[in-house]
Amino acid sequence: EGQLAESGGGLVQPGGSLTLSCVASGFNFGEYIMSWARQTPGQKPEMVAFIQDGAGTWKKYADSVQGRFEISRDNAKNTLYLQMNDLKTEDTAMYYCVSGSGVKGQGTQVTVSS
Repeated sequence: EGQLAESGGGLVQPGGSLTLSCVASGFNFGEYIMSWARQTPGQKPEMVAFIQDGAGTWKKYADSVQGRFEISRDNAKNTLYLQMNDLKTEDTAMYYCVSGSGVKGQGTQVTVSS
């Protein structure tokens, strides 16, 4: 089935930036669509960004992060990234990477607060 391990979360002030990473193992990472999702307690998960398999030319973002977040992948490193800029308090959540095969990581917490 494979595994995903996220890192890079933390506490940041509004307007700041963070880059999340997700390292994949146990499956052919480059062959799958990958995505980032986020969830806050008591809320349904929100899909934040998708990236096509292979070269990852096609990308799609939730309206709430469009223009501020950038998803990318490095298939040679089996790694998915999420560059988050101009962070807002409402971006506070647990962030997960998810593979097109349904594998989900443990998540990394992002907290945006002054």
